[in-house]
Amino acid sequence: MLAFIKRLFGLDAPSEPEQDPMKKFLIVGLGNIGPKYDNTRHNIGFDVVSTLAEEHEATFESKKLGDIAKLRIKGRQLILLKPSTFMNLSGKAVNYWLKQEKVSLENMLVITDDLNLPFGSIRLKKKGSDGGHNGLKDIQATLNTTAYNRFRFGISDQFAKGRQVDYVLSPWTDEEQTALKERLKTSAEAVESFALAGMDHTMNNFNGK
Repeated sequence: MLAFIKRLFGLDAPSEPEQDPMKKFLIVGLGNIGPKYDNTRHNIGFDVVSTLAEEHEATFESKKLGDIAKLRIKGRQLILLKPSTFMNLSGKAVNYWLKQEKVSLENMLVITDDLNLPFGSIRLKKKGSDGGHNGLKDIQATLNTTAYNRFRFGISDQFAKGRQVDYVLSPWTDEEQTALKERLKTSAEAVESFALAGMDHTMNNFNGK
């Protein structure tokens, strides 16, 4: 009876409108946590999502398995994730936040560094191998699929034989650092395009830029 009276007189608290799951996107920037890894090549995923957050005045908060920032662009909600699990266990954080936010796999984009691309170049793909990247390898193993969107940012391969690990964990050169601001801005634009226009359009417009 009480519930009926509340409905009759409009006393029920208005419910929060549910977010359309097709308009929610999980944007994952891969990297390693801690000051020693700041500004290193392997952390470019962190840098891209940080750039996007700054442009939209969104703030990261430490949550379970990662730092999270949320922003809205033209009716889309973007959930930015920087896993706190370290690179080799990225899949754990990705899997948790996909389920926590109820984001469909097709609306996830993983941003990572790529040794096989020239510095600053962008390549987006809908699926593919891990390419030897430990972060992608763990995501693939955890999700049991290679069919997820990925954004590869070129860091080039200018390292001596046997020095790959040292290279990816080293800071950018002064020349690279100068060029990085523009490259990060373009990368943030590509992420926005993914959410607003879809993966096919974004690949056509940003691959090779």
